[in-house]
Amino acid sequence: MKKIINTPHAPAPIGPYNQAVLSGNTLYTSGQIAIDPETGTLVLEDIKSETTQVMNNLKAVLKAANMTFNDVIKSSIFISNMDDFALINDVYGSYFDDANAPARETVQVARLPKNVNVEISMIAVK
Repeated sequence: MKKIINTPHAPAPIGPYNQAVLSGNTLYTSGQIAIDPETGTLVLEDIKSETTQVMNNLKAVLKAANMTFNDVIKSSIFISNMDDFALINDVYGSYFDDANAPARETVQVARLPKNVNVEISMIAVK
């Protein structure tokens, strides 16, 4: 059975999709970008603050499904500039315990929605 997950504590979708879908005990999140859900504005001061906003948005979506970063089994990170990898990785890594970190790929792409620099999606299992 499929359950739609949406929370006001993460940005509303900007297209025909939901923040996440829970199927059984598996949660599939949509990609999150650095939109502040309270103001609707992009957080683009620097790559670390942008990545922090993305991770906080994902945290809110996970929480809405009664999950945490400990439940994440797979992450996909899309970045516009591979030179930002180390800074993004520093922020991303602070949300996980190394012993319990999920599988992941990081891919440089030509362009992301709203011309952001990073977008992250996750799969979590409870």
